[in-house]
Amino acid sequence: MGKTSVESRLNIPGKWAWTGMEAPGFLTLLFIMWSLPRELAMGMEGESRMALPWENWAMAALFTIHYLYRALLSPLVLNPSMSPIHPVIFLAALQFQLCNAICLGGWLAGYGPVTATDWQDRKLAVVTGTILFALGLLGNMYHDDVLREIRRSAAREMQRREKRRDDPNENDADEEGQEPKTNPRSVAKVYMVPENGLFRWVLYPHYLCEWIEWIGFWFIGGWACVPARCFVVNEVASMLPRAMIGKRWYVRRFGKAKVGNRKAVIPWAV
Repeated sequence: MGKTSVESRLNIPGKWAWTGMEAPGFLTLLFIMWSLPRELAMGMEGESRMALPWENWAMAALFTIHYLYRALLSPLVLNPSMSPIHPVIFLAALQFQLCNAICLGGWLAGYGPVTATDWQDRKLAVVTGTILFALGLLGNMYHDDVLREIRRSAAREMQRREKRRDDPNENDADEEGQEPKTNPRSVAKVYMVPENGLFRWVLYPHYLCEWIEWIGFWFIGGWACVPARCFVVNEVASMLPRAMIGKRWYVRRFGKAKVGNRKAVIPWAV
C-alpha cells in the first residue's frame, strides 16, 4: 500500500497483514482441489484427486506458485519493510482472496473441464498461456526487486552513517555537513523514480507484469473459464486506478521533469 496508506491506531504491521490476507487464497484453492472431486464422487475413493486432468493441477500449481511468492516469500523474506495496513483494507483483500479461490477452485476441481477429452483441443493454449504466465511472473519479480533495492540501498547508507557517528574519527566530518544525519525510521519511507527495466517507460511495470500473468492463466482455461476472466477484470479494475493515483503522487513528489514521459502502467498508452 505504501504511498497511499493511512495513519491509524488500528493499522496492522505490514508484513504480517499482507501474509494474512493473501495466503488464505491459495490454501483455500488447494483444499477445494483436494476435497471437491471426492464430494462429487469423481473417480475411485482413493484416487479422486488423480481423476482430475493434469491441466487442472497445472493451473492450480501456477496459482499457488504466484502466491507462494506474493504471500510468503515477498513479504516475510525479501521485502526490507512494508507499510502498515488498515483493517478495512485487510478485510477487503481477504474477502477477495477467498471469493476468488472458491470460484477458481470450484471450476478447476469439478465444474470446469474434468476429463482429458475436455482439454484435447487446448494443448497450444496451455503452452502459450503457461509461457505468458511465466514471463509475467518473472517480470513481476524483477521489478519488485528494483523497488526493494531502493530501500536496501537506503538501509546500507543508514548503517554506514551510523557507523561513522559511532566512530570518533568520523564525527568531525559529519559535523562539518559532509554527511547529513539520517533518521533510521525514514528508511521505510524512501522513494525514488526507478530507472531499470520497464520503469523507463512506466511507473508501475510490476502491475503490468501481474496482469500478463493472469491473462496467461485465463488463456490456459479459455474463454469458458469465467472465474479466471473475472480475476483479470478485477485485477485491472482495482490496480489501474491505484496506478493512476500513484502517477499523480510521483508528479507531485518529484515534478513533471523527473517523471518525464512515463505512463502509469501501460507503455505509450495509460
